[in-house]
Parts: sequence; C-alpha cells; structure tokens
Amino acid sequence: MNPITLKLQAEPLVRMALEEDITSEDVSTASVMPHAARGEVRLIAKQDGVICGLDVFELAFQLLDPTAELHACVSEGDEVHTGQELAVMEADVRALLSAERVALNYLQRMSGIATYTRKMAALFAGSRTQLVDTRKTTPNMRVFEKEAVRVGGAGNHRYNLSDGVMLKDNHIDAAGGITAAVKAARAHAPFVRKIEVEVETLAMAREAVEAGADIIMLDNMDLDTMREAIALINGRAEVEVSGNVNAENAAALVGLGVDYVSSGALTHSAPILDLSLKHLKVLE
Repeated sequence: MNPITLKLQAEPLVRMALEEDITSEDVSTASVMPHAARGEVRLIAKQDGVICGLDVFELAFQLLDPTAELHACVSEGDEVHTGQELAVMEADVRALLSAERVALNYLQRMSGIATYTRKMAALFAGSRTQLVDTRKTTPNMRVFEKEAVRVGGAGNHRYNLSDGVMLKDNHIDAAGGITAAVKAARAHAPFVRKIEVEVETLAMAREAVEAGADIIMLDNMDLDTMREAIALINGRAEVEVSGNVNAENAAALVGLGVDYVSSGALTHSAPILDLSLKHLKVLE
C-alpha cells in the first residue's frame, strides 16, 4: 500500500479496530505479561494462497509499540503454501499479544481477496477485457479490500461516489429517463468525469448510446442479449458487463470482447486465507 495511503486512510481505521478490541485493557495480556519485554512470534500459512496486507499487519503492532518490526520472508502478492513461514514479528510481547487478532483479521481478509481475485483475473489473461471490482465492500474496509483486489491482479472501479458518474436504474427513474439523466450529468459533473449508464435491455442500450454515454454497463443480461447490445453499441462507448459475476461463471464472459467485467464477488464473497501467529518467544 502506498505509504501516504497507509498513513492517511489505513492508520485511523486500524487504530479504531484496536480500540474496539481493547476498551480499557487487555486483561489476559496484563495478567501474564505485566512488564515490558522484547519478543517475537512467527507468521505461518495454513492454506495455499496469495499474501496481501503485510504493511497493514505490521501497522497494527506499531500502533501499540512504535519499535515493532516485521521481518518478512515473502513479498506482497507472493503465492504462499500451507505450513510456510512467512515472517517473524518482533515487538514488545504485550503488543504482540494485544494486536494479534486485529493484525491477523486484516491480513487474512486482504489475502483472501487477493487469492480469489488472482483466480478470477487469470481467466482474462491475454484478453482485452479488464476484471474490476465494485463498491460492494465491507463498511470501513474499502481501502484494504480494493488494495487487495489490485494486488490480486484486477483493477479498481470507481473508489467512491465522487470518482465518476454512474447512472443506475434509480437515478434514471429520478431523472425521468436515460436521456434526461445523461443531459443532467453533463451539465453538473466536472468535464473530467466520465458518465456511465447501467442498462438492462437493448432499448436502454440504444438510448444510452444516442444520449452520449461514455461507458455502458450491461447489467444482468444473458449472453445472447449481451452480444446484441455490444453490436448495437459498436464502439461508440466503452462496454462493461456486470451482474452476479463470480469465479464459477466468469469464463463465459471472456470471449465477449468487452472493455470491463465488474464483480462484487471479489470483495463480498472471497473467503479469508487462513494464517496463524505461532511460537511466541520472549527474547529478554
């Protein structure tokens, strides 16, 4: 993760997670380790997968002990294997014990998303289509989950509502139609923002093209209808396909030749990668 992003966006969220886990004191740790002592603990993979979030993992310990240091044997985005030692975390033993769960929660979640994304992104390798995520992220986890998608080999769709115009069914209903919605967006949005329109039928796709949409999202169409819509659009706008795309059905979309395939499953359905901290040793 970019150091600036880590400092500005990730650090306050990791701090909040620690505060959620320690409201007054860590009673267990205070009982067995009442005084400062340097120690180390080993990070072990319990599943095959893609490692992601090492910097966030280290940050969780550093917020409790600024001298905490991660000695990693792997790099961000590396494939790891069951039983492999990935790193040694060194810090005050009290920080090692108190931050363990929060640190692992971030690392397991990010690694799970990167692993699932790597699997899906491989399906589109060599094609013109880019796999991208969506805003279907866990509240207050977006910065971590979208970073994990990137590490896994896919792209990020808009980060939030300020990034671009996406006119979905309810926006279109509110405006009174696709043409009116696109016209209103052109009048309001800064000129550097692209305008994307979500369509569900061929008639909607035709209207979106004629209204001058920059990107047209084909939402929950069957393959034959998507092919007709792509032919209708005929290069006059970029094309995105979306709607219940996951690792089981994504392969069928590769041959369509669209610009983007977006999948909420990358962030909302990826299982965690099982990791563990073991063999804690007091060094002094």
